Order: sequence, then structure tokens, then C-alpha cells
Amino acid sequence: MGVVRHESVIDGPRERIFDYINAYQNVPEYMFGVKEFSPVGDKTSGLGSVFEVSIDVGPKTLKSTVECVEWVENELIVLKAIEGFKADTTWRFADADGGTRVNAEFGYTLPGGLAGRALGAVIGPFANQAVRYTDGKIVEHLAK
Repeated sequence: MGVVRHESVIDGPRERIFDYINAYQNVPEYMFGVKEFSPVGDKTSGLGSVFEVSIDVGPKTLKSTVECVEWVENELIVLKAIEGFKADTTWRFADADGGTRVNAEFGYTLPGGLAGRALGAVIGPFANQAVRYTDGKIVEHLAK
């Protein structure tokens, strides 16, 4: 399993940053490569909410269904893949000097064989770029 971890301190209140990340309709705006993040059913936030996800990674579109398996308001969001491409996401939020400390962890499991090796060559750099992009989008949103 590949893992990308990122920590940053963002100048803004924890509640506002959490609300922005937690709102499913914002995910394609702040998460690089995400073209679709749609709720399955009526629950759109919190423990037990489920989402269909499409991510463009280079020339390939990866599809996944993720479920929120841990959720603590203004502190924690954990999404686990339950179908399709195996990608899990954890967001942690804490007060910090100068704003809010945001820890993001993106874990992914590649398929075996040639397809997995080819995807592995693309997804590592993609994930690192995605994390930087996300930071920038959060800061941009808070400036509004």
C-alpha cells in the first residue's frame, strides 16, 4: 500500500476549515483530479455516509465507492474504500499557533501485474501534487 502524508498549518479557524473539507460538494473543487464525489443515498456527511468517486490520474479514470467510518466534528474525517479503487483518506484538524493544523493521509492499494506497476509510476507523483493543490485551494477558499 502506498501512503502520502501531509501536514500544514492554515491561517483560519478550525471549524471553517473542517466545514469546507467536510462538505461533499467542495471535494472536486479542492481535491486535485476528483471529477465526481456524489452521495449515495440521503446521508451527505458524517459516520455512515457513502460516496461515489471518480478521479482522473493521468490518462486513467479511477472509480471508487467510499464510506465515512470515523467522524468527529471539527476533528476527524476517515473515508475507506468499500468498492473499486482502494484509496482511503484521513483528515485530522487541531488548533495550532497561527491557525489550524491539518494532517492529511492518503493511502492507496494498486492492482497487481503490469497495470499496477504502470499506475504506480503515475500515482505517487500525482498524490504529492494533489496534496499541494488541496492546501492551496483551502487557503484560497478562506481568503474569500
